[in-house]
Amino acid sequence: MVLTDRLPYAGGILPQCLHEGFGLGAFGRELTGPVYAARLAARLAQTGVRFLPGREVLAVGKDKTAVLSGSGGVEEIQFEKLILATGSRERSIGSLTVAGTRPAGIFTAGQAQEMINLHHWNLGRRIVILGSGDLGMIMARRFTLEGKQVLAVLEQGESYGGMARNFHRCIEAYRIPIFYRRTVREIHGMPRISGVTVENLESGRREFLSCDTLITAVGLIPERELARDLCDPTWLSFAGNCRRIHDIADAAAAEGEAVGRKAVEK
Repeated sequence: MVLTDRLPYAGGILPQCLHEGFGLGAFGRELTGPVYAARLAARLAQTGVRFLPGREVLAVGKDKTAVLSGSGGVEEIQFEKLILATGSRERSIGSLTVAGTRPAGIFTAGQAQEMINLHHWNLGRRIVILGSGDLGMIMARRFTLEGKQVLAVLEQGESYGGMARNFHRCIEAYRIPIFYRRTVREIHGMPRISGVTVENLESGRREFLSCDTLITAVGLIPERELARDLCDPTWLSFAGNCRRIHDIADAAAAEGEAVGRKAVEK
């Protein structure tokens, strides 16, 4: 059995998630993303699965072949069964009906998390966050801890979109302003964002909000591009956020383990 990953380490986005909140179901305590990933990797090492980091799967064929690319070049491997656990991708600003310019200073929440937590980059000073899912709220707290000013978390619904624990720990605990039934209708500025037009979805009223950074946390899309042309063969399975979006990492990991066990059954 072979497990490949395009990154040089296992765990996907977990190493960039420095906050606690992982592993309560699997290990009985809350862990940070890196610690949780390390514990899962330790479990993997005991299974005999061959892990190939730094190998990106470029294509999967109907003849049960996969084309891999890594530092050693391109190679083709054959398999009997395939499990896709490719996670999800974030919806970008381009997927929304937002008018105006497309300047620098606009990031998805996941991009911002990686750039701040792993690379220690300074993304801006005055932040607007569109979307109040878990990652949106977590990044609102992260920016605040970095000494930045989170001007507003905007949510189009009537309540926050993530888990209650993240609302209490991130928004309430740090008194970050959150506005419901609001969205961004227009982006201003060039070459860098200078502000956004915010619409009240109930009254229709619009107002300009000056900022130098916009973070979008507007949902995830299961990443199944590799399976697009395979026509759902019996030897193909999906696991984790590639199959459906999970609220809790433990649920995604447990599903992956269950799918893996079923795949190796004779």
